Amino acid sequence: MIEKVLESGKTPLFLILDQLSDARNFGAIIRTAECTGVDGIIVQKAGSAPVNGDTVKTSAGAVFNVPICKVEHIKDAIFHLQGSGIKTVAATEKTDQNIYDISLNEPVAIIMGSEDRGINPSVLKIVDEKAKLPMFGSIGSLNVSVACGAFLYEAVRQRQ
Repeated sequence: MIEKVLESGKTPLFLILDQLSDARNFGAIIRTAECTGVDGIIVQKAGSAPVNGDTVKTSAGAVFNVPICKVEHIKDAIFHLQGSGIKTVAATEKTDQNIYDISLNEPVAIIMGSEDRGINPSVLKIVDEKAKLPMFGSIGSLNVSVACGAFLYEAVRQRQ
């Protein structure tokens, strides 16, 4: 999948979902990914949300338009992406860097974490950049599908 996108000549935009477990969140993310031109979604084979009826329904059929690659280990996929010249950006509140201060107008893979634990700490150690969304309320995080939408649309904004 990665080589095919690189050979196409376009600026790649990938999405990595680290242990996302809810099928409806998965479907909503796939729908947003399709609408924002994501070239492929990478998930781990074990422990990830399944592609089931809820996923298909919530994605509004977008699941049939976006390639989904299942891998044994997320970290191996990240190393492969990095070795292919694709910057990896983790969406995490565990940084001081704001999403609006990093470049997404280059080959990039955005990494989103699970609903309850976020991105695995071992994954956070190997990414190229970490970024967070500014939060002004008293609740410290967004639903993963909403946060993913904000990240993907910032990539769209920068690429236009």
